[in-house]
Amino acid sequence: MAGHSQFKNIMHRKGAQDAKRAKQFAKVLREITVAVRSGLPEAASNPRLRAALSMAREVNMPKDNVERAIKKASGTAGGDDYVEVRYEGYGPAGVAIIVEGLTDNRNRTAGEVRAAFSKHGGSMGETNSVSFMFQRLGAISYPLDVASEDEMLEAAIEAGADNAVTTEEGHEVTCEMENFFAVRDALEARFGEPQSSKLDWRPENSVTLDEDKARSVMKLIDVLEDNDDVQSVYANFDIPDDVAEALAA
Repeated sequence: MAGHSQFKNIMHRKGAQDAKRAKQFAKVLREITVAVRSGLPEAASNPRLRAALSMAREVNMPKDNVERAIKKASGTAGGDDYVEVRYEGYGPAGVAIIVEGLTDNRNRTAGEVRAAFSKHGGSMGETNSVSFMFQRLGAISYPLDVASEDEMLEAAIEAGADNAVTTEEGHEVTCEMENFFAVRDALEARFGEPQSSKLDWRPENSVTLDEDKARSVMKLIDVLEDNDDVQSVYANFDIPDDVAEALAA
């Protein structure tokens, strides 16, 4: 899963994150490949590559793996050619879902995503069938110890961001998608490398799920995330703490 706080209260239930490490690495390597081929192999002059390298650090990818991926992607010997895709639809309980991916075969990926929706109580819709229910924005996160709440808010405003929120988990700065790279670079110049920086889909409203519906929705999201061509999955549901505890039991 990716993107927003509604998921945080159930992440612990997924456990055994090491088992998914290879799959996480593969998704990041695919993003690095696309980033290099869409710009330059130097992070300083390629904002998308800088974002991909931030993803690599988030999953603790070894530096050697990253360097090999950049070198391979910047070579002239062909290799995999990925295109960006986005699918939208509804899951169980009317939950709106956005799936973003990178694929070398649109037909295969579309068929697999459609089958996942159908098999697990959902239905895939047309492009923009649910994205109007989300905000597309940039999100940059820092740990608490880099700045005070006031310092982060002041820096965010100066950088051109829309908002900065401080919780016990850290600082999060959000901005319009078009300003993402400029805001991130300004904050990085002041506070150092962010803990996380990405483009995100945030739901305008959320569907609160009971235990049975939560299990159904989570099963669909797990299947979608497990697809090698899928990079991120976003949804507009909320799971109360007591339901999250029941799921984790």
